[in-house]
Amino acid sequence: MRDYTIFIPEYIAAGAAIGIIGVELFWPNFRKDALAYLTALAAVVWFVAGLFFIGKDAQSFQGLIASDDFTTYFRLLAAGIVFVVSIISANYMSERTKTAAEFYGLMLIGGCAMVYMAAATELITAYISLELLSFSLYILVGYLKRDNLSSEASLKYILLGAFSSAMFLYGMSLVYGVTGTTTYEGIGAALADRSADTDTAVITGFMLIIAGVGFKVSAAPFHMWAPDAYEGAPLPITAFLSTLSKAAGFAMILRLFGTAIVVDAVEWRWAIMVLAAATMTLGNLVAIQQKNLKRLVAYSSIGQVGYMLISIAAIGYGDGAGGVNATSGLLIHIIGYVCSTLLLFVALTAFYNRTRKDNIEDLKGLAETQPFLALVITCALFSFAGLPFFAGFATKLFMFQGATTDETLWVVGLAVVNSFISLYYYLMVIRQMYLFDPVGDQKRWKVDPVLGGLGIALVLGVLFIGMYPGPAFSFSEDAANALFESAPASGVARVP
Repeated sequence: MRDYTIFIPEYIAAGAAIGIIGVELFWPNFRKDALAYLTALAAVVWFVAGLFFIGKDAQSFQGLIASDDFTTYFRLLAAGIVFVVSIISANYMSERTKTAAEFYGLMLIGGCAMVYMAAATELITAYISLELLSFSLYILVGYLKRDNLSSEASLKYILLGAFSSAMFLYGMSLVYGVTGTTTYEGIGAALADRSADTDTAVITGFMLIIAGVGFKVSAAPFHMWAPDAYEGAPLPITAFLSTLSKAAGFAMILRLFGTAIVVDAVEWRWAIMVLAAATMTLGNLVAIQQKNLKRLVAYSSIGQVGYMLISIAAIGYGDGAGGVNATSGLLIHIIGYVCSTLLLFVALTAFYNRTRKDNIEDLKGLAETQPFLALVITCALFSFAGLPFFAGFATKLFMFQGATTDETLWVVGLAVVNSFISLYYYLMVIRQMYLFDPVGDQKRWKVDPVLGGLGIALVLGVLFIGMYPGPAFSFSEDAANALFESAPASGVARVP
């Protein structure tokens, strides 16, 4: 049975994308900042429509798409990301391009792609969704076509992205060749009954799929594109890359692992743990050496990916609830990470709009010239570091608790060490703002009221999650339960 109502929120988002492009097509002089606010309004409607799907019984569309609380979780997250990024894009893009409609339309399309990466229950559908997101990001990264850094970043991203897509397709063909199906449920059932002589092909196939998705989340050694793309992309798109593309990648991994591969966890979990250890260590150590703010954020986000991969490795360990605990911990950390990242980029965008600078040393004396932005940046960095009272502390705690088993204890311990390393370079940024005098004769300046209001809202959100994480955890746990309800063959039980 085909129930098209499960796509209503995405109909709204896609329709808004077409409408926004049409506005500029027929009214080329339409204000560019107004397009940003129209996109934000569309994201709000999209978010509200998604709220009606919370707690509804799971539905499937022809065995290709699942509509459940797990899908709803990422639907609401996508709408929230698009809302914030469109707001911070308003002034930034208005001053840099004459055609902004495609920019906002592609953001909405990318958000829809993220939802379908989370909802896909079949490899071909997942791949199409992945490519839809990829093509949107390729264009967005290089949107400032007269900017050499933007064009170079886009070219590198496209070339490496094509390579990662090829790996994904080859891995998918191997899995299909062994199991005879592309549906996650069918793959899980086939893996439970497979013969020993198929092990190599299956493991190789899944590792190639993981490599393809690992490119999207910038896990080592598939991270090479991230620093250049982050530096060259328009600042709002750097925020988009840091949040939506990573959340989308983990959405796909979780759906695939939770439904299909969890029965086979013993075969690949050590590889994932090593990947997690290498990713977090490389990201944090290289971040120390960075001078550019966007490149520092790039390597910091790579370190965060390493932490998140621990939860993937933990799926399948322990008792029946182990997978749910690891998944819910990862999901709540994604909320904390996204809120903290968006908070940071609100401040960096406001700073860049004023100064046209994006190096760490350019922040010297910011506490004197703009104390509000200095406070916002400090809150975001403290949250990344996992300090108490901030979202990162509570969400990391839940994530590490859910991922800790006898087998994963060593990599969780390494993650704690890496958190202290990250605190060092975050404090180096804060040091520039509070311990140095402003360069030249800079005077105190005012922040754009819209960005200021958005910054206040996100600061309150980061503090709320940090001190009262219950609602976020409950939402994440419901999403995790919904995911594993569709995988009875895995032996992962629903948390009562």
